[in-house]
Amino acid sequence: MSKEWKQAMAGLAMVLPSFAILLVVVIIPILQSLVLSLKNEAGGYDFSRYHYLFADKGMRANLLFTLRITFITCALVLLVSYTLAIYMRFNQGPIVELLRKTYMIPLFIPGVIATYGLINLLGNHGWLARLLAQIGVTLPRIIFDEKGIIIANLWFNIPFTTMLLSSALSGIPSSVIESAKDVGAGKLRLFARFIFPLSYKTFLVALTFVFMGVIGSFTAPFLLGANSPQMLGVSMQQVFSVFQEREQAAAMAFFSFLLCSVLGAFYIRSMAKEENIKM
Repeated sequence: MSKEWKQAMAGLAMVLPSFAILLVVVIIPILQSLVLSLKNEAGGYDFSRYHYLFADKGMRANLLFTLRITFITCALVLLVSYTLAIYMRFNQGPIVELLRKTYMIPLFIPGVIATYGLINLLGNHGWLARLLAQIGVTLPRIIFDEKGIIIANLWFNIPFTTMLLSSALSGIPSSVIESAKDVGAGKLRLFARFIFPLSYKTFLVALTFVFMGVIGSFTAPFLLGANSPQMLGVSMQQVFSVFQEREQAAAMAFFSFLLCSVLGAFYIRSMAKEENIKM
């Protein structure tokens, strides 16, 4: 047996366990959901379940609501996280040290506890509302509204995204930044021409994680959202457990997978283009 053949077999042996796990945990359930979602009420197969997602007014409202929450959350998370990462990268002092020591704390608080904490803080009868009432200020509706879902998603996603972006920014050589400043580059041009391009790959990774996490979220939308419209995760649970419509729930699950796949395909294509440019 040649050396190249042995190396190929060793590489295959190392890949097979990961592929087996991926096959059992991800690929097979996705295919099962696809087959189940195509089954109609007459026992045949068609796209009626997917047609219902867009034809039904309530389902269409849930879909648009989910996309709106996802896009707003992604924009705010990346804006805040990038700002924090840049501030910690290019500044020094006690405030920066405090941020570095505390911004990861939300990751260690269970989601259910954090969500109930937000309810007690921002609810109509929460302690913040009672405190503001003492000075004649009425707290706007936040809990059981889309604003509460967005705030919870910010709490869950900003720490991890900031960590990713901080890691990318720490890899940018200080000499590059100083050279750009020496030739007169302002802050905006410095970010657009140097900082963002050098951290673009990590930016896409962060965007992908946030998008997939928010669009498939359940705990915060279930506890903080209104009865209607609902995010897809909550609506899927209602369709499956309350209305006992397994086929329709499978269609919603597979459609959510397709939405995430679009961003995943964009990420893979962008990375492939970057590798081709380097080569």
